[in-house]
Amino acid sequence: MTDSTESQPTSLVKYAWLSIGAALATIVLKTAAFLITGSVGLLSDALESVVNLLAALVAFFTLRIVEQPPDEGHEFGHDKAGYFSSGIEGTLIVVAAIGIVYTGGRRLLDPQPVEQVSLGLIIALAASAINLVVGQIQIRVGKKRDSITLEADGHHLMSDVWTSVGVVVGVAAAAITGLVWLDPLIAILVGLKIGWEGLRILWRSASGLMDTAIAPEERATIEAILDRCGQETGLEWHALRTRQSGARRFVGVHILVPGDWSVQHSHELANQIEGEIADAIPNASVITHVEPHGDVTDDTLAAVR
Repeated sequence: MTDSTESQPTSLVKYAWLSIGAALATIVLKTAAFLITGSVGLLSDALESVVNLLAALVAFFTLRIVEQPPDEGHEFGHDKAGYFSSGIEGTLIVVAAIGIVYTGGRRLLDPQPVEQVSLGLIIALAASAINLVVGQIQIRVGKKRDSITLEADGHHLMSDVWTSVGVVVGVAAAAITGLVWLDPLIAILVGLKIGWEGLRILWRSASGLMDTAIAPEERATIEAILDRCGQETGLEWHALRTRQSGARRFVGVHILVPGDWSVQHSHELANQIEGEIADAIPNASVITHVEPHGDVTDDTLAAVR
């Protein structure tokens, strides 16, 4: 078996601290904006920031679990904790969206004028700028390190940015035109938008927990390595199976070699193939099973299917 996982990757927990700090700052700013203006849109924006804080805390504790090394009870590591975390974040986003739509609907039935619009919007935009910077950092690092926890938290913050932009537009339009119902209407539309984002995150989390195969382009890379080795040595292969858990990939394949090969020769070839796949696929654990040509059992056929 060959494993290409880095022995001591840089911790991602510091990015969770960054998210916690951003959430605390935006809660203060957006609450102040709501108190100044009385806008239900800005109130919904402040409520989502509270959800952001809860999500950031979940991400913090999850990343600490994910980064623990494998142990006797978890020999393949703790990567799947990230899917639970992103599932919680997706749920929190959906709950926040429902709350925003409900609050906006009530205010839509009883529109209220907004006050001191300029100051309130300046504060809201400042809070949005904080989330924009932190969210983009988390998404970029999350994709680079295959951390669904960090990436989900980044998307959560970006959904907050879109909320803030929609709220600012709605409040400004209501103040300029005098159509006070625009404020709650924009809040409802933004709530529906971030609710959809939450459902997408939930779907991705569920897919990860179901042991989804690695990306098609990565599988194609593995098949190319196996085909090339087959042309060079005369081996055949089948029963290629893959799965992904957080940042880690798991690859298993059956290698068929001539029956008169020695165990040593077969073992060396298997090690070569495992090494090439591990070098080509990041964070991959590769296991090969060597068989003689023509020895295709019922179990093997089941694996292929």
